[in-house]
Amino acid sequence: MTNHGAMQVMYLISYVVFGIGLSILALALYERLKPAAPALMQTATAVGLTWAVLLVASGLVFNAGMGAVVTLYPSNPVQAASMWQAIEPVSNGLSCVDGEILGGLWVLLVSIAGLRAGEFSRGFGWLGIAVGAIGLASVIPPLTDLAILFGLAQIGWFVWLGFSMLRQNRGTERVLVAGGQPA
Repeated sequence: MTNHGAMQVMYLISYVVFGIGLSILALALYERLKPAAPALMQTATAVGLTWAVLLVASGLVFNAGMGAVVTLYPSNPVQAASMWQAIEPVSNGLSCVDGEILGGLWVLLVSIAGLRAGEFSRGFGWLGIAVGAIGLASVIPPLTDLAILFGLAQIGWFVWLGFSMLRQNRGTERVLVAGGQPA
């Protein structure tokens, strides 16, 4: 109860804000990679947007549920604990806590499309395939702990993706002079 505010902020950032950012990224990657792999990027984008919506929903359910539990706890701790036992599995289910099927599939599809398009380095593409495979493997019941490895590896993948996108944008920027001609 004493950490309620900090937990709400953590879930707001790690689920709600991340989910919104993920939806923007999924759409940006769709625009960039669709010329080389249109069907693959349509599928990847659908998966990425679904994942984003479920992450946002999970964070909102967690925060709303936690708020109700914290309010109820002083007057009825037993009922509050029972309420939490109903709310937490819903939040966890929405965020795919027991396996990263959506995140793994999205990273895998985007990485394959990136390799086809030649938009990113081959090393980055193969890293993404490995990260995506780890996420998908985490769905297998004895391998659910791989979700932790997926999350950590995906952070590295996101960082590399960000640098790759920034580097490519800088390389393609041109200053236009009057008449629309490159300087």
